[in-house]
Amino acid sequence: MTTSKLFCFGHRGARGHEPENTVRSVLRAMKLGADGVEVDVYLADGQLVVIHDDTLERTTNGHGHVMEKSFTYLRTLDAGLGEKIPTLAEIFEAVNRRAIINVELKGPRTAAPVVALIAEYVNQRGWSFDDFLVSSFDHAQLREAKQFCPELRLAPLITKVPRGLAQFAEELGAWSLHASKRCVTPKLVADAHQRGLKVFVYTINEPEEIAAMRALGVDGVFSDFPERVAG
Repeated sequence: MTTSKLFCFGHRGARGHEPENTVRSVLRAMKLGADGVEVDVYLADGQLVVIHDDTLERTTNGHGHVMEKSFTYLRTLDAGLGEKIPTLAEIFEAVNRRAIINVELKGPRTAAPVVALIAEYVNQRGWSFDDFLVSSFDHAQLREAKQFCPELRLAPLITKVPRGLAQFAEELGAWSLHASKRCVTPKLVADAHQRGLKVFVYTINEPEEIAAMRALGVDGVFSDFPERVAG
């Protein structure tokens, strides 16, 4: 297991190098060898915008709550190095099927519009459901997404080991389980694999952590520095 290839999701693009959750960051992640890119989504003023926090202060020069702002205002903001807060569609266009896109549902009521956008790319633009993965800590939203689109690949996020290990993820109809590095255990990995689930761990940046994940036999990791995993 120590030499196995780890699938690497660029965490918020290539967060260790570029402003997170921007087109620039996503493009850099792919250039650095990421197999997939992970971005975070809120619904604001009817638009799917890519940003991690529910407030603007940390990652932009704006102020206030994302979901309370107009899309016009959000687009005036600098998300770092002159980058704008992108829409989810802009991320899709930038990736253009060159990597798997993991969309994390951060804000409420994002399941339906995210599923609709993915379905549009699959049904009208020739993409595949395999080009996407939808994850969230809000497992109710994942269930909702699955109802809208049974073909969708889902991934519940966890910060602690569930009582029944990966059973809940299997019952959810998940494709993978995304676990914090603080809670991933050999028993959890083995149980998930036995249920046909992949295991991806966040956020893995240091060489010793990468080696530990390989030893655990996980399928992949999320990293701010994709080149460290790819290398």
